[in-house]
Amino acid sequence: METVLIKNTTIVNEGTQQQGDILIRDGRIEKIGGVIDTPERAREINGEGLHTLPGVIDDQVHFREPGLTHKASLETESTAAVAGGVTTFMEMPNTRPPALTQQLLEEKYNLAKFRSAANYSFFMGVSNDNIDEVLRTNDKKRDVCGIKIFMGSSTGNMLVDNLMTLNKIFSEADLLIATHCEDERIIETNKQRYSGADNASYHPMIRDVEACYESSLTAVQLATKHNTRLHILHISTAKELQLFTNLFPLEQKRITSEVCVHHLHFTSDDYARLGTQIQCNPAIKAPENREALWKALLDDRLDIIATDHAPHTWEEKQQPYPKSPSGLPLVQHSLLLMLRYVQEGKISLEKVVEKMAHAPAKCFQISKRGFIREGYFADLAIVDLNGSTKVNKDKIYYKCGWSPLEGETFPASVRYTLINGKAALDNGKINKAIRGERLSFDR
Repeated sequence: METVLIKNTTIVNEGTQQQGDILIRDGRIEKIGGVIDTPERAREINGEGLHTLPGVIDDQVHFREPGLTHKASLETESTAAVAGGVTTFMEMPNTRPPALTQQLLEEKYNLAKFRSAANYSFFMGVSNDNIDEVLRTNDKKRDVCGIKIFMGSSTGNMLVDNLMTLNKIFSEADLLIATHCEDERIIETNKQRYSGADNASYHPMIRDVEACYESSLTAVQLATKHNTRLHILHISTAKELQLFTNLFPLEQKRITSEVCVHHLHFTSDDYARLGTQIQCNPAIKAPENREALWKALLDDRLDIIATDHAPHTWEEKQQPYPKSPSGLPLVQHSLLLMLRYVQEGKISLEKVVEKMAHAPAKCFQISKRGFIREGYFADLAIVDLNGSTKVNKDKIYYKCGWSPLEGETFPASVRYTLINGKAALDNGKINKAIRGERLSFDR
């Protein structure tokens, strides 16, 4: 494997910034800091004026393979991830067929081995009638990121609304349980109330604050009852924040939470401009929710920043509401978006690294990733905070070919993305030969 030396870079890691070199050998970080002599036949990357961060770990994406590859694929979306400084992803089970058996789950891993540009793991899916298959994942807790429960409607047979099923899984699962929390009964009542809804501005009224809160409350109650390791995805409301705490370090929390970049960026005011482009589940809601999410992120009630990257074709998204599908593509630009907020003084660069790399690694107990440490895998994003990136169609790597951020210019650029010490993004150009590795977990 190639030996790489990153010279004279600003290393952002574990709450500090320091100037120095990083030596990488055989895919791992061998030495950090100071001036390191260039080994014979090593590749040297000039990091002067650049910041080197741990690569982003996105704990929630939908890459659509198998079965929905007209929208996206493991290859296209992982390439987009790498282009944006994302070195690792965890993908959801609602593909076609959904990953509801151990065999189907392993088939996804086998696909990724040959197709994924980034490191990867896949969640085991839950339905109302596959409990035995789900609990078999206990034997793979070092090889699978977690169990995913849709406590709200989803693609295929994956709405889990049977309380007996939920109780059994929460009581017997050894792995982290990640939940999508929206109460389906409340949503159905709201659909009747707004039966004439004909544009996306109704979406946060149908999938409202109460639907999110009641479902998240149920998940927290189940986890508390059974002492389950629970991680609630894509928190979107101010009301849900009362369910989480910042009184303990992340490593000591049994219940953790995630916020997505679109809920930090957009509000319901943006439906007038973007319509179904920002239609997603849970819905983007009124501005006061966004402000509350930012406050909770900064005071550590919210633990992780992710994307819920969920591409649909442009033609699908142009269908009139409510026929239009929910979900939006974001993984290529999530780090750049947060770097813009760094430039605006909304969040520190160290905090972005904490929430997008360190915290996912801690939360999921990922082995030897998420930090710039000697002996760890060299998963790194090297960024230029004086650069500029405009979101144009011809530079979008998503198979769907569009982004709700089109036309925006970010005051930063991702120059290099190293996957296990190899430059998958090399001075702004994709190296299509690089493939990621399956994650392992210290459990």
